[in-house]
Amino acid sequence: MSSSNSERIRTALRAIKDSNVDAVDYSVRTMENGQVVSTTQRIVNGTAPMITNSMKPTDRELFLENGLPNIPFLKEFLKQEGRLHNQQVIKIFSMATKVLRKEPNLLCISAPVTICGDIHGQYYDLLTLFEMCGDPIDTSYLFLGDYVDRGFFSMECLLLLYSYKVTYPGTFFLLRGNHECKHLTEYFTFKKECLHKYDYRVYDAACESFNALPLATILNSKIFCCHGGISPELNTPEDVNRLNRFKEPPTRGLMCDLLWSDPIEDYDCGTDDDPAFLLNRVRGCSFAYTFRGVSQFLRRNNLLCVIRAHEAQSSGYRMYKKSVDRRFPTLFTIFSAPNYLDTYRNRGAVLKYSQKSMNIKEFSSSPHPYWLPNFMDVFTWSLPFVSEKVTDVLLSVLNICTEEELLEEELLEEASLLDDELLHNF
Repeated sequence: MSSSNSERIRTALRAIKDSNVDAVDYSVRTMENGQVVSTTQRIVNGTAPMITNSMKPTDRELFLENGLPNIPFLKEFLKQEGRLHNQQVIKIFSMATKVLRKEPNLLCISAPVTICGDIHGQYYDLLTLFEMCGDPIDTSYLFLGDYVDRGFFSMECLLLLYSYKVTYPGTFFLLRGNHECKHLTEYFTFKKECLHKYDYRVYDAACESFNALPLATILNSKIFCCHGGISPELNTPEDVNRLNRFKEPPTRGLMCDLLWSDPIEDYDCGTDDDPAFLLNRVRGCSFAYTFRGVSQFLRRNNLLCVIRAHEAQSSGYRMYKKSVDRRFPTLFTIFSAPNYLDTYRNRGAVLKYSQKSMNIKEFSSSPHPYWLPNFMDVFTWSLPFVSEKVTDVLLSVLNICTEEELLEEELLEEASLLDDELLHNF
């Protein structure tokens, strides 16, 4: 039997060797409609090829002769999901930190300026924002914080914003949001993204830069701008300059409130009989301020209004109750992340402020590359599903016989044993 099997195997191998079957050309494929396409190129020729890790830029490509980032190159490179070398990222972050450290806690800037709210890692919407509002080379910008977390392109947002900051330090301004800290970036997505795309050194450099971001702005000596809002400890804007901002945000106090506070839900129904501040039970920290609280702050400091971010809005912005004396909104919320979390379907907005007018521009979300949750690869993401299906298969195998069939088999076995016993006794 063994020699017969060996002979069959040898015959089969000879047949395979001597076969005249043409080799399959896997470099092309014939579609159902008869079209022959290449498998080594994209079917849609207009789609740019993905940049791989082996295509990281050289310093000569990324930086200009003056040492500043080559922004047009960087912007397009990041748009194609390109990755930099770790040291290049750290260099840009370090340059930005150095510039930010020189700024006071409270910036004083003049109009015209475009004010932008939360970005939350939505790089492709950030590109749309710049296309709509103008290149920072000739347009002043003030961003109110929350550049990272939630979205999948926080690193790209941070790299582009910091590159603009070091290139145009006198007209491009960045404030700190509540997400620019270690505590929240470890809990949400930024740290995961940073370690997925780069390493711990890059994450540490990013956190160091967060501690250097200013906390608030006075615009044209009329408007107070920050990420969250006012505080019971904020008597005058100058109180902000008395803080030590170069640290992780505390869980209470003025610095915490500037980043975390919110207007109360029924702000527009407020009266002068309301308390100025309530505990912020939604956030679990800081305060919620009322119409009365904001009005007192504005009157005390001869200001027109407060502009803040921190909360998603269906239209990208919200104007709150007007002051009694000036008949102007006491508070604005600006949110610049359209279709937040890819689920809210909200608009994004910016506020363009000039010496004579305020105009709000809205914009919709832009398409972006898809990522699985927590930057998982498809195999890790599918393991629970595969495990569940394998378990189902095994259970199905074990449950081929019903309880009735098993009972019937047991009865047959008992009958067989009884027959054997009777025959033995007989």
